[in-house]
Amino acid sequence: MIIQQAKEVLKIEAQSILDLTERIGPEFEKAVDIIVHAKGRVILTGMGKSGLVGRKISATLISTGTSSLFLHPAEAIHGDIGMVTADDVILAISNSGHTAEISRILPIVKSMGAKIILFTGGLDSPMARESDVVIDVGVEREACPLGLAPTASTTSALAMGDALAVVLLNQRRFNRDDFRRFHPGGSLGERLSYEIKEVMLTDAHIPMVPLGATVEQAIREIDAKRIGATLICGENQRLEGIISDGDLRRALLNRKQIHRLKVEEIMSPSPKTIGENETSIEALGLMEAHAITHLVVVDEHTRVKGIVHLHDLLGREGFRINGGVIRAARAHC
Repeated sequence: MIIQQAKEVLKIEAQSILDLTERIGPEFEKAVDIIVHAKGRVILTGMGKSGLVGRKISATLISTGTSSLFLHPAEAIHGDIGMVTADDVILAISNSGHTAEISRILPIVKSMGAKIILFTGGLDSPMARESDVVIDVGVEREACPLGLAPTASTTSALAMGDALAVVLLNQRRFNRDDFRRFHPGGSLGERLSYEIKEVMLTDAHIPMVPLGATVEQAIREIDAKRIGATLICGENQRLEGIISDGDLRRALLNRKQIHRLKVEEIMSPSPKTIGENETSIEALGLMEAHAITHLVVVDEHTRVKGIVHLHDLLGREGFRINGGVIRAARAHC
């Protein structure tokens, strides 16, 4: 009985993948074309099990030559949507096409100008109507006998993600040498071994306004430096706080007029910090532990030395190392 049940699960999931072969058509080609010609990254998003699938697809894209990252939709609602630009491509995963958290962010990223690709079984869903490309990954039934636990549906989405990554690999003429360079054991692993002082943004690249500045000044600085936040500093460049895109959004919801407010009225005090001699992998661990995308680099007197963004660690087009530029995993034909 046990063996037969296991075989039945595998048959159902295998069939769900085979069924996808009949659906590969113009929409898939359009998705590939959008990604190949995009100047930005492929940003995966999904909730629950779909989110786990999205993380895996993002990792596969990175290691095969396509710059990518995962954006948790709940965190996006609370500020992380600031990491999205008009040059990016959103690849959302939702079996039903009704995931509330993703539904809330798609109109926002669409208004920014970012393209949206959707993996779903809900072809006539609200999320499908917001998307530029809809790829059908629906399944006839789940392997779960109750039809509740995502099983065949997540297998289907994951397999379609692999198909997309491999086609992109071929489109970019990505070879074995490229793979070794971009694989976590190669370029990414090497990148994460650098000390923070070698990869952080410094000097004029640091978004920064003084205590007492207006929120309007902070907004202009965020817009100018384009990493989704600005630091608030006191005398001798001592760190006092940070204002992120999320802080601005929450202030707008709670106040009618914010432009003339002082930055200290809406800033988040005591932002997370790191020393310049720590490694990038340690910075990444802090970011993951606290669900943040920025770390402020300070000295022993909490004076600002620099700032590091998640993209500088995992997927920005390039970042400085000792005056040079290291290119992240993105190539074009």
